[in-house]
Amino acid sequence: MASADRLSQEEHARVRVSLDGEGASNVGSGLPVLDHLLGLMARYGSLDLELQLAPDEPEAEVASAGRALGQALREPLSSDEVRGHGSAVAAADDALAHIVLEASGRPLVVSNVDLSEARVGGLGTDLVASFLHELAEGGGFTLHVRLIDGDDPQHELEAIFKALGVTLAQAGRPRKRRE
Repeated sequence: MASADRLSQEEHARVRVSLDGEGASNVGSGLPVLDHLLGLMARYGSLDLELQLAPDEPEAEVASAGRALGQALREPLSSDEVRGHGSAVAAADDALAHIVLEASGRPLVVSNVDLSEARVGGLGTDLVASFLHELAEGGGFTLHVRLIDGDDPQHELEAIFKALGVTLAQAGRPRKRRE
């Protein structure tokens, strides 16, 4: 089983994540839309997540959140005791997203999502691409992100973060071994 509790402390971020959680989150990034998305990720993945960021520019806060979360997940998801990979599809109203994650040690994000022109909650949604890249970099993850359908940027983001939560939960499941 994955370590029940991992802590990462970056210069501007403090994160605690439990892969064996109940979906509870306490996120204080200073960006309500990011707090909402990370709360969805925790709930759908049954992860317990605490994240606190020092006040900074939105771009820096999003990057710090992604990197700190990736660092907290690096060790438990690359353990020989867990699967280390997962895949999930999730919907949010009109949007449908598919995420595949592998704790490969080779950080990479492959995505067809371009929300650079959209703004949600005052946040340039291209910052979500920054979050995913920093998550992959901090955790050593290969991430494939596919937006299958969607017309509303808020729903597209929600579908992506819901799928990410389920994918992380799958990656943290114990590896079954033959005895």
